Amino acid sequence: MIWKNLKKPTKMEKFNYKKYFKGKKVTVMGLGLLGRGAGDAAFLAECGAELIVTDLKTKEQLKESLEKLKKFKSIRYVLGEHRLEDFRNRDFILKMASVPLDSAYIKEAKKNNIPVEMSAALFAKLSNLPIVGVTGTRGKSTVTHLIYHILKSAGKKVILGGNVRGVSNLQLLKQVGKADVSVLELDSWQLQGFGESKISPNISVFTNFMQDHLNYYKNNPDQYFIDKSYIYKFQKSGGALILGPAMKNKIKNVKSQILKANIKNIPKAWKISLVGKHNLENIACAIEAARFLKIKEEIIKKAIENFKAISGRLEFVREVNGIKIYNDNNSTTPQATIAALRALGTRGKNIILICGGNDKNLKLGELEKTINAYCRKVVCIPGTGTDKLKIESKKVKNLKEAVKIAIALAKRGDTLLFSPAFSSFSQYNNEYERGDQFMKIVRNLK
Repeated sequence: MIWKNLKKPTKMEKFNYKKYFKGKKVTVMGLGLLGRGAGDAAFLAECGAELIVTDLKTKEQLKESLEKLKKFKSIRYVLGEHRLEDFRNRDFILKMASVPLDSAYIKEAKKNNIPVEMSAALFAKLSNLPIVGVTGTRGKSTVTHLIYHILKSAGKKVILGGNVRGVSNLQLLKQVGKADVSVLELDSWQLQGFGESKISPNISVFTNFMQDHLNYYKNNPDQYFIDKSYIYKFQKSGGALILGPAMKNKIKNVKSQILKANIKNIPKAWKISLVGKHNLENIACAIEAARFLKIKEEIIKKAIENFKAISGRLEFVREVNGIKIYNDNNSTTPQATIAALRALGTRGKNIILICGGNDKNLKLGELEKTINAYCRKVVCIPGTGTDKLKIESKKVKNLKEAVKIAIALAKRGDTLLFSPAFSSFSQYNNEYERGDQFMKIVRNLK
């Protein structure tokens, strides 16, 4: 049975993670503001590691994260800068997401034969659990949560991690003794850690591949794909690589079984609440993974039928005076916003769109055409991406003003869609902060 084939002999009861990390000299590169870095640092400090935490952000900027670590008096901080000396004579470097590919500090560590780890990959190596990993430019969050929901519904003890808000992957090591499997959402940055460690998940899902993060990858989509490819590159026989319906890349030299998800494999009688063709593609990926794991069809059906959109992914929030309001905050690329517009829009132009933010060097032509096809009015928040959009719109100073104007422009039967199409960094520390503010504004509407 496939589930038993994937199950590794568990050693976690004997694995003493505190002993493993105790006394190790670790440099944590990038504390950040999302909670993951602080959680990882806290875990290592609890285990008795000798920590240096370094971040380019200042003490003031990192106030919230530092507050979570204030009880650990042994942590040394280097903030507002990095120092080469902190990347020498260490047992390993724990690198956080979005560290530049050409980082002089990572080069210094490698020059000194110091291992460079990332938390998701380190968890995967140490947990000794079967891993279901999900990546893709779009849809990875929904597919990850769908698979997690299906496995939980099947009675499996599942750990959810990877690129999940506020989740420290190292903290998850505390849970593995009682778990059957872990499901990890893996972005291209976290997959750099899998590449460093030369490992891949047992079951991998690659939803799709589109242009994104070209500002980070210096307009080189091939390098972006290389990072994504670690989702399958080191797989072994007995596992599976599931390709989303939109995947057109020819993937070769994979030792695992390659399966292609297909919308046609979703029974028409199933009552699905998620909207849009892109969500049918997400569901097809999750079904393929569940079927590969021999989950019963009736369990898959019930789990998918009662699954609701996750926060910030074409999430219905509420209706105000006959106007339906959707939060699609996590659509940070033109293609993602295009998918949302096609899912909710009609040729009668029923959408009042709030969009805008910082540019990622992505093409905007198709987005502009789609906006013109489905949107009656557009309200734009500030950013370098907003400045490049060639559409008729009302430009405002902030999100609160944008919602106020959008509501005033909308009429009964319209849809107010917040789908930015750009990153959040013009006005926010991260996309979650932006999404939280939108939800607060909308919930306070009378």
